[in-house]
Amino acid sequence: MAGIRIQSVTKRFGSTQVLRGVSLDVAAGEFVALVGPSGCGKTTLMRIVAGIEQADGGAIDIGGRDVTRLRPGDRDVAMVFQSYALYPHLTVAENIRVPLALRRLNAWQRLPAIGGLLPGAADANHLMEQDVRRAAEALGLRALLDRRPAQLSGGQRQRVALARAIVRRPKAFLMDEPLSNLDASLRVQTRREIVDIHRQSGAATLYVTHDQSEALTMADRVAVMQGGELLQVATPEAIYADPQDLRVATFIGSPRINTLPAETGADGMVRVAGHPVGLWGARPGPLTLAIRPEDLVPAGTGLPAVAEAVEFLGESLLLHARHEATRTKLVLRLPPEARAELPAPGAAFHLQFDTTRALLFGPEGRRVGVSALSGEAAFV
Repeated sequence: MAGIRIQSVTKRFGSTQVLRGVSLDVAAGEFVALVGPSGCGKTTLMRIVAGIEQADGGAIDIGGRDVTRLRPGDRDVAMVFQSYALYPHLTVAENIRVPLALRRLNAWQRLPAIGGLLPGAADANHLMEQDVRRAAEALGLRALLDRRPAQLSGGQRQRVALARAIVRRPKAFLMDEPLSNLDASLRVQTRREIVDIHRQSGAATLYVTHDQSEALTMADRVAVMQGGELLQVATPEAIYADPQDLRVATFIGSPRINTLPAETGADGMVRVAGHPVGLWGARPGPLTLAIRPEDLVPAGTGLPAVAEAVEFLGESLLLHARHEATRTKLVLRLPPEARAELPAPGAAFHLQFDTTRALLFGPEGRRVGVSALSGEAAFV
């Protein structure tokens, strides 16, 4: 089964270029999360794939078929949106059944009262009832089939929307912020259900979200989008540990990655405010040094800093600090048992980090080559 192929898609609204030649492949059975800040163009791209919007340029291929000019109903995709879009006057079973009826019954067979008496309608209705119950069972909705949307919680309504999507067994799933209306505990539970449904279906899934935790925990690959272009497409592990663009590095990760202005001198050594940091740059010039909060630690020597505040998070704690020379805010993620040894707010201390985990970015924001002094885990 083929998946989704997005080829050089462009879109403009008036004078605003929303999409800038976006290309992305989602293989059959693959789950790709499209993540980025609000206004980056990810929902517009999803609507173009669904057929709700028309692209100015480029092509969309679904299931090995060019669907660029086809109506949404002819693309064989199932869509789940932020709003549940359930029919309030229909029961859960009837809501799930709607897409099946539209595909399997003709206009006469869908008529109330007499439609079910027409040739072929009884057999089709029996098969649809089986499919509805199978989808409801998969999402724990069996006991709710006779209820109406007003009698359901937000999480239950979202499950109905998911059941309505999977019951058709489409070639592709398109999901646009489907969990944003749920509370934190329901989001965690429902995202696992979505991944399970995806695995069972074997269909290509394109999942749009601004929540990076959803992207990193659910997807086979993550596509990071900003300013109408894809910056990087890679596995969650690579997106986090090996970002190729400073915008990717600063968007992915919570707390945000620490960044410090740096430069490579004529001798090739990287320095922050004159302090060597145990790294060698490819060529002289300004750089940005980026270090994840979990890779910074307090030490007796290293980069001078001033402690500002401590946040206790249960499984870890955050030490907020300031690099005085550059006035840069920094965050350290530490184990809770380290609290007794932390500097008090306002106290001066030093920072060290594992040079093999440091990232360097050039003036244009792209990753640059770096060499670490062997065995070093600190400033030198």
